[in-house]
Amino acid sequence: MADGSLRDKVVLLTGASSGIGKATALGLAELGATLVLVCRNEVRGERAKREVIGKTGNDSVELITADLLLQSEVRKAAAEFRSSHPRLDVLINNAGGAFPSYAETEDGIERTIALNYFAPFLLTHLVLDVLEKSAPSRVVNVASVGHFGGKINLDNLTRDNRMGIGGLGAYQRSKLALVLFSYELARRLSGKQVTVNCLHPGTVRTNIWGHAGVWTPIARLVSLFMRSARSGARTSIYLASSPKLEGVTGRYYDDCKPTPSSEESYNESLALKLYGMSLSVTHLTEPETEQA
Repeated sequence: MADGSLRDKVVLLTGASSGIGKATALGLAELGATLVLVCRNEVRGERAKREVIGKTGNDSVELITADLLLQSEVRKAAAEFRSSHPRLDVLINNAGGAFPSYAETEDGIERTIALNYFAPFLLTHLVLDVLEKSAPSRVVNVASVGHFGGKINLDNLTRDNRMGIGGLGAYQRSKLALVLFSYELARRLSGKQVTVNCLHPGTVRTNIWGHAGVWTPIARLVSLFMRSARSGARTSIYLASSPKLEGVTGRYYDDCKPTPSSEESYNESLALKLYGMSLSVTHLTEPETEQA
């Protein structure tokens, strides 16, 4: 990535069929990346794939269909990627959502934290050895400024809905968990030449604002004044490709600039406990990383 080009680099990107994800895919394809897009819906995923190829002329774009709400589907996506790609230079955990009401997945996990946190946690670990073998490599986690309002209850992480029945409280909690995970993984991979950073994409006009429960009409109106998906994708693309970030890890970015995250996000004791609990929830053992 010496010149910012991603030619000959493999990038795995989740949530790529619309919004920030699709805009990120377009930007990465323009930089020459070999793209593997993970999308929930095959029809929309194929449409996005064709659009990326058509607009950029980069035909090195593949599609994996998986519903990342379900751990079995996350495992399937990782296995499919690994079966055809011996290297991975950049993983971008972009897929996310906000659900207006409380519900659990088939794994018995509240769906907002299942998609926004446990899916990237699990996927990252399932391809971590490939990232290490491909080093220098990068993990980019799309968080949110919403994490500043997050509260985590470690006693009932997967089902706690006391911050609200789904909705904003669940979203904030999931994004705080993602920032905490980003910092903890960065510490664990120190010296491995695999960097881990997270970001706030800005308040972006995407489909997420159509699922804000009773606030949906107001959210849709306010969204008219938000930044475009292309603008929101800038920081993800920057973290994935900029030569200025070689070796830079464990930071939170906003508008392509490092900025402090919430006070709670720097709680290393909480991050450590969250990490251990997350290994249990995702049925993982402590990952064995490559020797430096």
